[in-house]
Amino acid sequence: MPISHVAGMAFERVSRLASIPALMLVAVTWLVSAVQAGAQSLIRDPDIEYGLRELAFPVLRAAGLNTNRVRVLVVNDSTFNAFVIDYNTIYLNYGLILSVDTPEMLQAVIAHEAAHIANGHLARRSENLRAAQRNAQLGTALALIAAAAGGGEAAAGLAAGTSAAALRSFLAHTRAEEASADRSAASYLRWADISPKGMVELHRKFAGQELLSPINQDPYMRSHPTTRERLRAAEAFLEEFEDKAKPNPRADYWFARVKGKLSAFLRSPSWTLRRAAEEDHRDIRLMREASAHHQNRDLTRARNAIDQALSIRPDDPFYYDLKGQILLENRRVKEAIAAYGTAVEMAPNDPLILAGYGRALLVDGQVKTALQALEKARARDYRNARLMRDLGSAYAQVGNNGMASAVTAERYALQGRLADAGIHARRAIGQLPEGSPGWQRAQDVLIASERAKKKRKSR
Repeated sequence: MPISHVAGMAFERVSRLASIPALMLVAVTWLVSAVQAGAQSLIRDPDIEYGLRELAFPVLRAAGLNTNRVRVLVVNDSTFNAFVIDYNTIYLNYGLILSVDTPEMLQAVIAHEAAHIANGHLARRSENLRAAQRNAQLGTALALIAAAAGGGEAAAGLAAGTSAAALRSFLAHTRAEEASADRSAASYLRWADISPKGMVELHRKFAGQELLSPINQDPYMRSHPTTRERLRAAEAFLEEFEDKAKPNPRADYWFARVKGKLSAFLRSPSWTLRRAAEEDHRDIRLMREASAHHQNRDLTRARNAIDQALSIRPDDPFYYDLKGQILLENRRVKEAIAAYGTAVEMAPNDPLILAGYGRALLVDGQVKTALQALEKARARDYRNARLMRDLGSAYAQVGNNGMASAVTAERYALQGRLADAGIHARRAIGQLPEGSPGWQRAQDVLIASERAKKKRKSR
């Protein structure tokens, strides 16, 4: 995409692996890519996230997880992958969402990742990784001694052998957990009245991965049991419990809408306009067309399409959000504020809608009102870097430079730029009243920045 934020969809870089040890196994660079180490780009869109929440709700409930706490976010990555790194978030690559064919397949993925959370795999995996690291570091130390003694080839072999052993040890734990997660996921699907055929079809999507060389395999494949093993297990579950799930039109609708919105912004407008007619739901087709026309800078057609979608679903806050964004990016600021205002009335607690509304107010010069909306959004979603940038600007415009620095420090921390975050955190601490909420937030960022600095020096 040529711009960073278009028609309601934001691409934000956030740091999400601060809790995982920074020193990773040299021999397992694939692991870094598999868990999206370091700063990663998220696709933030209220429509998409609501749709994923609808699809995830019955799965999370069946897993015994808090449906209000666990969120599903989209990673700006085209590979077929999904993962969890904390207890509150399931990450799905957009490539996976666009690749699966049914809501049941996507719900099977969500169920698998929910099982990692419910089964406590995250804590064990972190310890297994540390153990593997210790083994690899021992091998590296021995290799350095051998190299110093002149045994170049022996040193390389020693390091490679020890790293490979560490890798096999780590994968043994990981694959056992993956098999366990598959079994739990199948149970969740049955309890949620979701067809287990989705899990069977999902594993068939992996067919042929084992035939690829390791360098070409999907990262998701290499840490999981083979497709054949997983497929046999899913087929056995389907045979044992049969498919008693009833059709779910609501799941079908939101699955189509999530895929439709994603594809409308990630594919070319010409592709969207060619394929939109294949969409069964007329409002989704019109939404996709509005998005494509907007990217083509055709305000008249974009506005006409989204207005038609709203005539079908007049109480849909997400279509009003899209209309507001289209208008704002075409400098129809007053009209954008009106559209966003309607969206906020319908969904007063949606942080992404609130963030868009605050942005429009900020552009219009209504800084104090914008500040209220943006702070309300931040209280509900601190991971929105675009929101934090707008919030920092609003604080600066009202002359509260201490809070502007505190918010900027938080934004840099979210993006993994901890050195820059520390600079702004110190600035905020020097300007804000000691003990105030902003001062405390800046202190938290400064502590994280100092810890990261010490880790870098100790390497």
